[in-house]
Amino acid sequence: MTKFKKTVLHLLSISYCLLTLNGHAQTQEVPDKMTWWEDAKFGMFMHWGLYSQTAGYWDGRKAKGKEHFMLHERIPWKEYAKIADDFNPVNFDAEKWVLTAKDAGMKYIIITAKHHEGFAMFNSPSSDYNIVERTPYGKDPMKALVAACRKYDIKFGFYYSLGRDWQDPDVPTNWPEKAGRSNTWDFPDEDGKVFNNYFERKVKPQIKELLTQYGDIDIMWFDTPELISVAESKELRSLILDFQPNCIINSRIGNNEGDYLVTEQEIVKKTLDKPWEACITMSRNWGYVEYDTIYKSSELMTRQLLEIVSKGGNLLLNNGPTPEGEITQPASDRLAQMGNWMSKNSEGIYGASPWKISNELLSEMTQNSDDKKSDKENTMKDAENDATSKLIFPEVSFTTKDGYVYAYVASATEPNVMIKAFALEKQFKIKAVKMLGTEQKVTWTQTTDGLNIKLPQYSENEIPITGYQIELNEVD
Repeated sequence: MTKFKKTVLHLLSISYCLLTLNGHAQTQEVPDKMTWWEDAKFGMFMHWGLYSQTAGYWDGRKAKGKEHFMLHERIPWKEYAKIADDFNPVNFDAEKWVLTAKDAGMKYIIITAKHHEGFAMFNSPSSDYNIVERTPYGKDPMKALVAACRKYDIKFGFYYSLGRDWQDPDVPTNWPEKAGRSNTWDFPDEDGKVFNNYFERKVKPQIKELLTQYGDIDIMWFDTPELISVAESKELRSLILDFQPNCIINSRIGNNEGDYLVTEQEIVKKTLDKPWEACITMSRNWGYVEYDTIYKSSELMTRQLLEIVSKGGNLLLNNGPTPEGEITQPASDRLAQMGNWMSKNSEGIYGASPWKISNELLSEMTQNSDDKKSDKENTMKDAENDATSKLIFPEVSFTTKDGYVYAYVASATEPNVMIKAFALEKQFKIKAVKMLGTEQKVTWTQTTDGLNIKLPQYSENEIPITGYQIELNEVD
């Protein structure tokens, strides 16, 4: 080999190494990058887009499909795009959003960068169908939101609708049947649609923009993988990790290429041995709907958080900001209440793991009619599909951390409770019981029936759930 060839090969090798270090030549996997996420337990989900502007209405009436009304009303995308002419969220305050989440005890935020409507809520040079180019607002709200998250130490992620895009001509779907969620009124030739055309033309450029325009991105949260192929899911994962090796990816990238499982509007029945997250709405809908005024109580949502954490998961709790760019008052009020509770009781939540049992009932209970409704009654399964229980009943949820067991007594109706999981015959003896968030002494006794605890009295606006740190000694 000549000296010249050796020099050329050496320079090529150096160039390749530099390219690799810059994150564009090979996928970089980062060990333990899931640790922060598994410890976080609680995040804020935000659905915000053109559908927010119409507030649940279309053509002077309540729209079918709520935030999915473009599909259910079969609106041509060029007509739908005119909504952007009025979208001007002048009250958007990124820091206020982030502080609302932080004060609620949330550790990360996920927001819709592009929902099924195909409209980008960020500056997208590859498509002028975006908030900067098409709206009087003319700014990129994601830039301010990422900056605020960094300022207040909140992790940040983008939601991206992967297998549905009603603005693009090449997006076939297969749920609940062929073309079931496709734009067939603008683009009727379902068999002529080639997903890879859309993947190359829109998905890859926009994902690159999201990963290169805002600095570190902690999560890519995909929705509706639909007909993405195995090869495309793998390519998309490699693309993300080439640019952002620390980025976590949810399961809806498709084809088992995600880092954690997502359940939608549902809580798993039993503890899972893999990372998982439940995304659940505060009200009935994902996006802002003016007449959607029925919100879960802060008590119910805190109970759901405890149930999820006791089963090893995270809660991603959704709210839909208004077209003016504000978090609704009912959402703000409930998040503030949850934040007050978390400030006292979060010790057994952040960084906790499931105990040997997840929960225990404190009284007999029966399902009410609301929890027995057949899914067939819900004609908008992709808009209003909340399958979580709405029941309030006395129970205890358990977690463990740093050698302690944490017992959260929820919605008890008696001044004393008996927690049967701590019966003396269960092979351990209680050494100490401490109420979280206070120095108040706990009155307790342990017998062969369980742990008897005298509960505190709750004020009118206080969430009636108390957390206890329990130190155990094993019985010989």
